[in-house]
Amino acid sequence: MRKAQAKKLPLAPDPRFNDTQVTRFVNNIMWEGKKSIAYEIFYNALERVSKITGEEGYEIWKRALGNVTPQVEVRSRRIGGATFQIPTEVRPDRRISLSMKWLIRYSRMRNGKSMADKLANEIVAAAKGEGAAFKKKEDVHRMADANKAFSHFRF
Repeated sequence: MRKAQAKKLPLAPDPRFNDTQVTRFVNNIMWEGKKSIAYEIFYNALERVSKITGEEGYEIWKRALGNVTPQVEVRSRRIGGATFQIPTEVRPDRRISLSMKWLIRYSRMRNGKSMADKLANEIVAAAKGEGAAFKKKEDVHRMADANKAFSHFRF
């Protein structure tokens, strides 16, 4: 059994939008502790998003995050020697975490010159309900729906 769970440290809001979610997103973008570069990538991506769509980049980023956020996921559980994929509801904190990680991961896999370019294109696609990150959410939901029969094994 583990000891007491570690306390979550409060995040400082970002300088431009005064939002802790932006800081969390930037922390996920960041590599090797280069936070200022991660902020630069994020803000440049939002500027590109607003150029592409003609709307405010921050609002579109929020919409894209909402579109990519999963409601249910499957978890593996061993019961009597067999492993079942059991659909479970995703905790609110994990929902946000998954959606951010998917957006960043699939924007890294995209074609483009800079990371800001790739991120901007993925954000625009996710806001429209397209793109790889949105497809990932749909796949996760489809898996959960296919394994609905095992939901009585929920723990």
